[in-house]
This record gives sequence, C-alpha cells and structure tokens, in this order.
Amino acid sequence: MNDIVMYDVIILGSGPAGLTAALYAARANKKTIVLGGPTLGGQTAGIATLENYPGWAGSGAELAEFMKKQAETFGAEVVFKSAKTISGDADGGFNVLCDDDRRYVGRTVIIATGASPRRLEIEGARELMGRGVSYCATCDGFFYHEKDVIVLGGGNSALNDALYLADLAKNVKIIYRKGAFTRAEAVLRNRVAERENIECLFNTDLKKIAATADDRLVVTTTDGAEIVTDGLFVAIGHEANTDYLTEDVARDNMGRLAPNALPAGMFVAGDVESGIKMQIATAVGTGCTAGMDAIAYLNSKM
Repeated sequence: MNDIVMYDVIILGSGPAGLTAALYAARANKKTIVLGGPTLGGQTAGIATLENYPGWAGSGAELAEFMKKQAETFGAEVVFKSAKTISGDADGGFNVLCDDDRRYVGRTVIIATGASPRRLEIEGARELMGRGVSYCATCDGFFYHEKDVIVLGGGNSALNDALYLADLAKNVKIIYRKGAFTRAEAVLRNRVAERENIECLFNTDLKKIAATADDRLVVTTTDGAEIVTDGLFVAIGHEANTDYLTEDVARDNMGRLAPNALPAGMFVAGDVESGIKMQIATAVGTGCTAGMDAIAYLNSKM
C-alpha cells in the first residue's frame, strides 16, 4: 500500500483524445498519468497518411508520438498498460487496476479508450482471423502484394482501406450491403471510382467464409455468389472499448458513454464518447474539454 501514488488525473487511452487531455492537465500542474493501452495512438497509429487533421502532413503514428512528447514536456507520465477494472469514487479516489495487476489511484479519471473494429459474426470469420481475415489494412496489407483482396464495408474506413490496398494488391473488391457509398466522403468515393483495380459490389453482404486447399479464402455472399480471394479486410464499424467498466455505468448501443451520465470526477473524451463524430479533430476537442473539466473539478476541491 505504501507504494501507491495518488494522481490528480488518470487518463485511460493514448490516442489523440487522451494525449490532448494529458497535455492540458499536466500543463496545469496536475500530477497526470496516461495508461496508454498496448500501443501508442490507438486507431490513429494505423493511419498511413493523415490528410484531414489540420496542420499535420505525416502518418498517424508520427502524430501520436509528437503529441506524447508534447504532453511529457509538461510532466505527464505515459505507460503502456490497460485498465481491467475501475472502482471507488472521487471522494476516496478512483482505483484503476491494470492488466499487470498494478493499481493506480486518482482524484479524477478521464476515459479515452477509444473504439475497436466491430467483429464479423458469420461462419468462418473467427476461425480464419489472422489466416486471411484481417481488421487492419495498414497492419496486414503488406502480405497481399499482387494478390486479390476483398474489403467489407462502405464507410470512410472501408474506402480508405480499399485505396491503401489498391497500391499493394492486384485487385480489390469492395462488398457493401447498400446500393451506394452514402456514408463515405465524396473525395474518397471519387478516388475509389478512379482506381482501375477496385471493383464495387453493391446490395450484397457476406454469408460465410471458408479456406481453400491452397490457403486462399472462398467467401459466399448473401445472393449466392462464391468469390475466391487471398484476403478479407473487414471495416464494418466500431464498438467502444468500455468492457472494463461496471454495469452501472450507462452506455449506448455502441458501448459509448455520455458525459452527463458519469459519476463526479469521471470524464470522457474521444471515440468512446457518445454523440460525436469519430474524427481525430473531434477527439482532440473532446480531450481538451475533458482535461479542462478535470482541472476545474480539482481546483474546486482545493
């Protein structure tokens, strides 16, 4: 018990929201630690070329590293651990138990654990994950040089994945259950339309996946077609990373949190916050808000 340090602010997550909150809290001379999960940057780290964050022209991983160093300049600690449970309250301190069984105690907690890709729940998807089925184009695209791949989904993430893979793979098929990419930005739709090695299959979905004798995949669509491919990249949305919270913390149908439903001393930022657009610029804004709200809360208790 003697080695337990009381932090003013514990931030869960090292994406843009968490790192922005850390910058504000540490700069206000609050003892701040970021429990950053397994890797720096969250989903941002997987963006090869970041085009739509103002003032930045590098990769997502480079942005995350820059933001981390900036927060550390003002004294924020960043460690790569994940929360298993949160207990306690602002009066006695929030207790965060991590995956290495180390416990951290804070006067406030900012939840910025982001979201993870929604898993495909059809026959063969779980069994073939990592053996042809992937949820990260920038992580696994390298293995499909001059091969045939499928991207499942129709939002910005799916189209970005398809464009990234089109520079590596021989052919890319996008399978989307609706008749048009109405959820994706026009600039992405136009780029997809211009690529000769991208084919779009609308008004269909996947029914099952199986492995072939030569280590490829055969996917069966809901309209009965069978397509042989080398890899399947799934981009069908996200679910918030909030499994470590107790059941009494209210969530929406995506597992996200509403700021006004949280107990005193607990704040939320980024993709885990309900009712916001899942964009880096938005995450930074909510990280700023959560950091400033935590500072004001702490100052009110002095």
